[in-house]
Amino acid sequence: MLEFIEFGIKDIVDVVLVALLLYYAYRLMKESRSLNVFIGIIFFVILWLFVSQILEMKLLGSIMDKLVSVGVIGLIVIFAEDIRKFLYNVGSHQRVRTLRRLLSLGRSDAASQNNKKMMMPVVMACMNMSKRREGALIVIERSVPLDDIVQTGDQIDANVNQQLIENIFFKNSPLHDGAMIIAHQRIKAAACILPVSHNLDIPKELGLRHRAAMGISQESDALAIVVSEETGSISVAVKGVFRLRLTAEALESILSQELA
Repeated sequence: MLEFIEFGIKDIVDVVLVALLLYYAYRLMKESRSLNVFIGIIFFVILWLFVSQILEMKLLGSIMDKLVSVGVIGLIVIFAEDIRKFLYNVGSHQRVRTLRRLLSLGRSDAASQNNKKMMMPVVMACMNMSKRREGALIVIERSVPLDDIVQTGDQIDANVNQQLIENIFFKNSPLHDGAMIIAHQRIKAAACILPVSHNLDIPKELGLRHRAAMGISQESDALAIVVSEETGSISVAVKGVFRLRLTAEALESILSQELA
């Protein structure tokens, strides 16, 4: 009874935090199709605690202690991408983004004005390519740098220009395959290779461009605009979510909102 009474507020907070940690780990593993691995890890941890803390089996407990120490390093290596995604989600949380904007308030106004000037050439180029059913994939960098992606393509470093965008994605152009990266209001590179999403919820009628757009939006806060070569429809991937079949007005509205 005495031990129950000593269970205070700090212990309740401790239990709640552990429960939240396990819940988010469960969600992360489920999304990455590693749920069975997560269940196996939980079973091993429970067995380890039972052997070392309750039964106090020193030899077996010592062996399992060593396995846990080595296993943590192994898990970090195996689930490096999932851990990176989790930390990115934490950093992109609304409150964290708000704090980040407050810290860079002086710089954000000028950047916002420049982004607005950049939007219309992108929107007009996408509408023209949509009418001609020319496939395109345009990625606009935000706070997460895409330097590693830029290095996979051909360097351009030019002003954002409607005619240039359309020429790059012209069917006979050597740069039309792959993605165009726009960063700091400039076209940095074309024919870039993006990480492809393996999300099973993506509709089957969407092709490789859409999967690449989803992939980069899941791994960064970039905006990915896709013009379908088959249908001419325009889509935008933002934070792992697609917005499909957009009009020029809808595309401009999304860009204005996200790049503000």
